[in-house]
Amino acid sequence: MVYNFDRAAAIPAADDVFCCLGTTIAKAGSRDAFRKVDFEYIVGLARNARKAGAKRFLVVSSLGANAHSAVFYSRVKGETEQALQAIGFRELHIFQPSLLLGNRHESRMGERIGIAATTFITPLMLGPMRKYRPIEAQAVARAMWKTAWANRRGNHVYPSEKIVVLAD
Repeated sequence: MVYNFDRAAAIPAADDVFCCLGTTIAKAGSRDAFRKVDFEYIVGLARNARKAGAKRFLVVSSLGANAHSAVFYSRVKGETEQALQAIGFRELHIFQPSLLLGNRHESRMGERIGIAATTFITPLMLGPMRKYRPIEAQAVARAMWKTAWANRRGNHVYPSEKIVVLAD
C-alpha cells in the first residue's frame, strides 16, 4: 500500500507497521522540510497505525539520535523517537544503524566518501568504535523482520551493533 503522508488518510488494519522513511537536509531542501519528513510524517504514520489497531511499530532511526543534541539531524531523530514512545504501541522497535551500505537510486557524495573511507578503516574499528561500523541495509531489514516475529513487548532501541546480532 502507498501511504499519502500529506493527508491524514486512514490506513488499513495491520498488526505490524514497518517504517524506513528518512531523508537528508540537502535532499529535503531545508531544515523545515527535513523535519516534515523525519518527524511529522513518521509520527503521523505511527499515530494513524495505532488508531487502526497496529500492535507493533518498527522504525529505522539513526545512531546518535538524541532529542537534546546540538546537531539538528540527531536532535530531530531523537525527538521522533520520543514522540513514538509516547504513542503507546504494545511493541515499539527503534533501529539505529550507523552508515547504511547498499544500492541506492540516488548518489550522495558525502555517503560515497564515507563508505570509501570506512572500507579501509572498518577492520580497525574495535572496542567502543565498533558501533560506528557501516551496516548493510539488508541486515537492518533482516533484523526488523526477525524482531517483528520475536514478540518483545515494550519499547526497544537497537543500536547498530545490536542490529548486526539480530540480523544473524
